[in-house]
Amino acid sequence: MKDQHNTYIFRHIRTAILAFTEALTLKQLNEIPTGFNNNIIWNLGHLVATDQRILYIRSGLQPPVSSEFIGKYQKGTKPEFLIEEKEAIEIKRLLLWSVDRLEEDYNNKIFVNYEEWTTPYGNTISTFEEALAFLPFHEGLHRGAIIALKRHL
Repeated sequence: MKDQHNTYIFRHIRTAILAFTEALTLKQLNEIPTGFNNNIIWNLGHLVATDQRILYIRSGLQPPVSSEFIGKYQKGTKPEFLIEEKEAIEIKRLLLWSVDRLEEDYNNKIFVNYEEWTTPYGNTISTFEEALAFLPFHEGLHRGAIIALKRHL
């Protein structure tokens, strides 16, 4: 099925991002290099927050990730303080757990309605399936940001 292929791509991107950042220390994850306004750990949290907003909230559903977490990492935010080890571990766990949960919820057919919106890039997203297809693009943008951040550490 097309949407299962999209979750496969989604999982593949996140697995690659985790592998790319695996050897980084907590200090490196938190570092904001000169010329940047966020850090690697914020980008990881942002990926989780964004999928919750785009897939669950726009479908009129309660997201499985807390609203506090989403609020902390959603678009328009930036790191306000250093992330502790416990939270960094949780963010990394949520990167793959949220894909597992998405697959479970998709198979349970909970995504029925969807609130149309236009991305900052001018794409109109009208259905859950379109949103799911858009997410790898967003993930790729942030993977690029993470690569750039890591190069400047």
